[in-house]
Amino acid sequence: MAVQTAGKDAVPPVMKNVEDDHLNDSLGNPGLISPDKEDISHQLTVPFSGRIRSGMRPGKKILVMGIVDLEPDSLDVSLTCGRDSEKAGTTPHDVALKLTARFADRQFLRSARVNGKWTGEEASTAYFPFIPDQPFRIEIHCEHQRFRIFVDGHPLFDFYHKVKSFSSIDTIQIRGDLLITKLG
Repeated sequence: MAVQTAGKDAVPPVMKNVEDDHLNDSLGNPGLISPDKEDISHQLTVPFSGRIRSGMRPGKKILVMGIVDLEPDSLDVSLTCGRDSEKAGTTPHDVALKLTARFADRQFLRSARVNGKWTGEEASTAYFPFIPDQPFRIEIHCEHQRFRIFVDGHPLFDFYHKVKSFSSIDTIQIRGDLLITKLG
């Protein structure tokens, strides 16, 4: 289900957006799970961690909508593997895709972590798509060879898969200077 929030501390009503039914299957139900509580499907507070039902696969999309804070430093959206191994304190989980927006230098970076080692950050984009105190919409499309990243409907870049087991990509993590208004 789509979730809309009014403020950082508000407990929002659950609202379904009929237009995005095809996106709503991306995250499980009771679906949104945080390290602190078993079922927080009615809350999308930052930092946020939620399970991706059945992992990623070609054709699956992740949608993150939000509003950038008035004086932002950065925001991160990561698709990670092995959420349970992180809780158990074992080997650090792989990160299939980490998107980082850095406002000071207007960079939108992407990287991955495989077997505990980070890849080099990829940085080139045509423009910086985020504006303080303004809404945004990030779409992550999973294809056979790559992730395609769109912001506000514009294709920004492709990120070729470093983690080859799509079904192991089971968690989305969101951090930084933003308010999440919808996740699907």
